[in-house]
Amino acid sequence: MKKIILVVCCAALLIGCKNEKKDKTSRPVMAMAKSVGKINEVSVVIDPRLWKGNIGDTIRKYLAAEVPGLPQEEPLFSLRQMPEKTFTGFATKNRTFLKVHKGSTKGFQVLENKYANPQIGFVVTGETDEEIASVLRKNAAKIITRFKNIELAEKQSRIKKSLEKIPQLEEKMGITMDIPSAYRIAIEEEDFFWVRKDIEHGSMNIMIYEVPLQTIQKDSNTIGSIIKMRDSVGSKKIPTDSGNFITEEAYAPYLYQITIDDRFTYETKGTWEIKDRFMAGPFVNYAIEDKKNNRYVVVEGFVFAPSTYKRDNMFELEAIIETLSFK
Repeated sequence: MKKIILVVCCAALLIGCKNEKKDKTSRPVMAMAKSVGKINEVSVVIDPRLWKGNIGDTIRKYLAAEVPGLPQEEPLFSLRQMPEKTFTGFATKNRTFLKVHKGSTKGFQVLENKYANPQIGFVVTGETDEEIASVLRKNAAKIITRFKNIELAEKQSRIKKSLEKIPQLEEKMGITMDIPSAYRIAIEEEDFFWVRKDIEHGSMNIMIYEVPLQTIQKDSNTIGSIIKMRDSVGSKKIPTDSGNFITEEAYAPYLYQITIDDRFTYETKGTWEIKDRFMAGPFVNYAIEDKKNNRYVVVEGFVFAPSTYKRDNMFELEAIIETLSFK
């Protein structure tokens, strides 16, 4: 019996030594490359002939649709077209991509972190132009949502690298937000903050305040209640040489219902103006319901940058505001 036990132990020891030797000589696992690319830029991998035809038009209709609430037309995403043969090496590391291939069975595939991390890609196939276009139409909303989510997360990740510490927000308003160090406090009061950043052709701004729950009516005139609220606060709190900081009167803002920090939120996008001064720009207003304290916490981002594109400025403000958390 002792001899049998001794043989088994020796065999186990030999196997263990072999495995240890194998582990030492095995090749290390390579870490996945970090994804790259400008915020809101999508690589579209498609044959140039398809890009110029109906399929390209369908892609542009959805992915390059006009961003709501901006004073001039700007696309939802900047599209960078490339043929499939060039989609190799570094080109595959872009954070977002859409691949279109004609000649295969009709299909739609989602690729997460296929070539880099984080990354989201989609592969659309079909035997005819119409088959491919129909797949794109059917899945457009899903594609846009996934692209927007990964870009928002990427922007917020970049923001976190250098934050401005504003403990007063938690002390006075009961909230925290990831605000980049490039921003500074312009006005601080007991229940109102104005934070801003100077940019080359103007400024980027965030207002933070609170109003009673009954300020915004949940009925057919909700948008009217929000406009009245922001015009009242903006006229009093934002200093101008003349005229008031109000909602532009010619066009009704866009109204959405979302959640921030798991709380019901009205998101309003539109254009602000200073009456009789020919000054205007985009804004996004979030009214976040705080039933426990019988209030809405209102956070608004707005940009003043005449004669320049503002999509990326507004995207930054939205990314900042959507980090808001109640304490």
